[in-house]
Amino acid sequence: MKNLFLLSIAIGIMGVFSFTGVNDGGVDKKMPSVTLTDMYGKTINSGDISNNGKPIIISFWATWCKPCRQELNTIAEEYDDLVEEYGIKLIAVSIDDERNKSKVKPVVDAAGWEYDIWLDTNSDLKRAMGVNYPPQTFIIDGDGNIVYSHVGFVPGDEQDLYDALLKLMEE
Repeated sequence: MKNLFLLSIAIGIMGVFSFTGVNDGGVDKKMPSVTLTDMYGKTINSGDISNNGKPIIISFWATWCKPCRQELNTIAEEYDDLVEEYGIKLIAVSIDDERNKSKVKPVVDAAGWEYDIWLDTNSDLKRAMGVNYPPQTFIIDGDGNIVYSHVGFVPGDEQDLYDALLKLMEE
Protein backbone atom coordinates (compact mmCIF):
# COMPACT_ATOMS: atom_id res chain seq x y z
CA MET A 1 0.00 0.00 0.00
CA LYS A 2 2.84 2.37 0.88
CA ASN A 3 4.52 1.69 -2.51
CA LEU A 4 1.27 2.42 -4.34
CA PHE A 5 0.95 5.71 -2.45
CA LEU A 6 4.54 6.71 -3.28
CA LEU A 7 4.02 5.73 -6.92
CA SER A 8 0.92 7.91 -7.17
CA ILE A 9 2.80 10.87 -5.67
CA ALA A 10 5.67 10.36 -8.12
CA ILE A 11 3.29 10.21 -11.08
CA GLY A 12 1.54 13.35 -9.85
CA ILE A 13 4.81 15.23 -9.54
CA MET A 14 5.89 14.07 -13.00
CA GLY A 15 2.59 15.35 -14.35
CA VAL A 16 3.08 18.75 -12.76
CA PHE A 17 6.60 19.17 -14.08
CA SER A 18 6.22 17.54 -17.47
CA PHE A 19 5.77 19.08 -20.86
CA THR A 20 2.27 18.76 -22.18
CA GLY A 21 0.59 19.60 -25.39
CA VAL A 22 -2.68 21.38 -24.88
CA ASN A 23 -4.20 19.95 -28.02
CA ASP A 24 -7.21 17.79 -27.07
CA GLY A 25 -8.27 15.42 -29.80
CA GLY A 26 -6.97 17.62 -32.59
CA VAL A 27 -8.89 20.74 -31.48
CA ASP A 28 -6.68 23.52 -30.15
CA LYS A 29 -7.89 25.64 -27.26
CA LYS A 30 -8.11 29.35 -27.93
CA MET A 31 -6.45 32.00 -25.83
CA PRO A 32 -9.13 33.06 -23.29
CA SER A 33 -10.47 36.60 -23.27
CA VAL A 34 -9.72 38.28 -19.93
CA THR A 35 -9.26 41.97 -19.09
CA LEU A 36 -5.92 42.80 -17.42
CA THR A 37 -3.53 45.72 -17.17
CA ASP A 38 0.05 46.00 -18.26
CA MET A 39 2.87 47.18 -16.02
CA TYR A 40 2.02 50.80 -16.83
CA GLY A 41 -1.71 50.56 -16.10
CA LYS A 42 -2.94 50.20 -19.70
CA THR A 43 -6.01 47.93 -20.01
CA ILE A 44 -5.53 44.83 -22.18
CA ASN A 45 -7.84 42.05 -23.32
CA SER A 46 -5.89 38.79 -23.55
CA GLY A 47 -8.20 37.51 -26.30
CA ASP A 48 -7.12 40.38 -28.57
CA ILE A 49 -3.39 39.62 -28.60
CA SER A 50 -1.77 39.01 -31.92
CA ASN A 51 1.68 38.91 -33.39
CA ASN A 52 1.10 39.17 -37.15
CA GLY A 53 0.57 35.40 -37.41
CA LYS A 54 3.75 34.57 -35.46
CA PRO A 55 3.91 32.63 -32.17
CA ILE A 56 3.55 34.23 -28.76
CA ILE A 57 5.05 32.83 -25.57
CA ILE A 58 2.94 33.43 -22.45
CA SER A 59 4.87 32.91 -19.21
CA PHE A 60 3.12 33.07 -15.84
CA TRP A 61 5.48 34.18 -13.09
CA ALA A 62 5.63 35.89 -9.69
CA THR A 63 8.21 38.10 -8.01
CA TRP A 64 8.55 35.58 -5.16
CA CYS A 65 9.13 32.64 -7.53
CA LYS A 66 12.84 31.95 -8.08
CA PRO A 67 12.33 29.38 -10.90
CA CYS A 68 10.07 31.90 -12.67
CA ARG A 69 12.79 34.54 -12.68
CA GLN A 70 15.38 31.95 -13.73
CA GLU A 71 13.24 30.94 -16.69
CA LEU A 72 12.62 34.52 -17.82
CA ASN A 73 16.32 35.39 -17.38
CA THR A 74 17.33 32.33 -19.42
CA ILE A 75 14.89 33.18 -22.21
CA ALA A 76 16.18 36.78 -22.15
CA GLU A 77 19.59 35.50 -23.25
CA GLU A 78 18.10 34.28 -26.55
CA TYR A 79 15.11 36.59 -26.84
CA ASP A 80 16.61 39.13 -29.26
CA ASP A 81 17.62 36.31 -31.62
CA LEU A 82 14.15 34.71 -31.38
CA VAL A 83 12.52 38.05 -32.19
CA GLU A 84 14.89 38.78 -35.07
CA GLU A 85 14.83 35.30 -36.64
CA TYR A 86 11.24 34.21 -36.00
CA GLY A 87 9.27 37.26 -34.90
CA ILE A 88 8.49 35.64 -31.54
CA LYS A 89 6.80 37.75 -28.87
CA LEU A 90 6.87 37.00 -25.14
CA ILE A 91 4.33 38.19 -22.61
CA ALA A 92 5.27 37.67 -18.97
CA VAL A 93 2.11 37.56 -16.85
CA SER A 94 2.73 38.42 -13.21
CA ILE A 95 0.40 36.64 -10.82
CA ASP A 96 1.43 38.84 -7.90
CA ASP A 97 -1.67 40.03 -6.07
CA GLU A 98 -2.76 43.63 -5.51
CA ARG A 99 -0.58 43.95 -2.38
CA ASN A 100 2.58 42.84 -4.22
CA LYS A 101 2.10 44.32 -7.68
CA SER A 102 4.36 47.27 -6.77
CA LYS A 103 7.29 44.80 -6.68
CA VAL A 104 6.86 43.80 -10.35
CA LYS A 105 8.40 46.85 -12.05
CA PRO A 106 11.57 46.89 -9.89
CA VAL A 107 12.14 43.16 -10.62
CA VAL A 108 11.57 43.68 -14.36
CA ASP A 109 13.79 46.77 -14.48
CA ALA A 110 16.59 45.08 -12.51
CA ALA A 111 16.48 42.05 -14.82
CA GLY A 112 16.34 44.19 -17.97
CA TRP A 113 13.50 42.12 -19.47
CA GLU A 114 12.23 43.54 -22.74
CA TYR A 115 9.01 41.53 -22.65
CA ASP A 116 5.48 42.82 -22.42
CA ILE A 117 4.52 42.55 -18.74
CA TRP A 118 0.90 41.97 -17.79
CA LEU A 119 -0.51 42.06 -14.27
CA ASP A 120 -3.05 39.38 -13.34
CA THR A 121 -3.65 40.63 -9.79
CA ASN A 122 -7.03 38.87 -9.47
CA SER A 123 -5.76 35.64 -11.08
CA ASP A 124 -8.47 35.83 -13.77
CA LEU A 125 -6.20 34.78 -16.66
CA LYS A 126 -4.40 32.30 -14.43
CA ARG A 127 -7.72 30.55 -13.70
CA ALA A 128 -8.92 30.79 -17.31
CA MET A 129 -5.74 29.04 -18.52
CA GLY A 130 -5.67 26.44 -15.75
CA VAL A 131 -2.40 27.60 -14.20
CA ASN A 132 -1.80 26.03 -10.80
CA TYR A 133 1.94 26.46 -10.22
CA PRO A 134 4.29 29.08 -11.61
CA PRO A 135 6.19 29.17 -13.72
CA GLN A 136 3.89 27.89 -16.41
CA THR A 137 4.68 28.69 -20.00
CA PHE A 138 2.44 28.45 -23.06
CA ILE A 139 2.95 28.88 -26.77
CA ILE A 140 0.11 30.50 -28.69
CA ASP A 141 0.19 29.94 -32.45
CA GLY A 142 -0.46 32.64 -35.04
CA ASP A 143 -4.19 31.83 -34.95
CA GLY A 144 -4.55 32.32 -31.18
CA ASN A 145 -4.54 28.60 -30.32
CA ILE A 146 -2.75 27.31 -27.24
CA VAL A 147 -0.47 24.64 -28.70
CA TYR A 148 2.06 24.01 -25.92
CA SER A 149 2.26 24.15 -22.14
CA HIS A 150 4.99 23.48 -19.62
CA VAL A 151 4.96 23.71 -15.81
CA GLY A 152 8.07 24.43 -13.75
CA PHE A 153 11.62 25.28 -14.72
CA VAL A 154 15.03 23.76 -14.33
CA PRO A 155 18.03 24.74 -16.43
CA GLY A 156 17.76 23.02 -19.80
CA ASP A 157 13.96 23.27 -20.00
CA GLU A 158 14.33 26.27 -22.29
CA GLN A 159 15.62 23.97 -25.03
CA ASP A 160 12.30 22.12 -25.12
CA LEU A 161 10.53 25.48 -25.44
CA TYR A 162 12.81 26.48 -28.32
CA ASP A 163 12.30 23.09 -30.00
CA ALA A 164 8.51 23.48 -29.73
CA LEU A 165 8.77 26.98 -31.24
CA LEU A 166 10.92 25.73 -34.13
CA LYS A 167 8.52 22.85 -34.79
CA LEU A 168 5.61 25.29 -34.86
CA MET A 169 7.48 27.60 -37.24
CA GLU A 170 8.13 24.68 -39.59
CA GLU A 171 4.43 23.74 -39.78
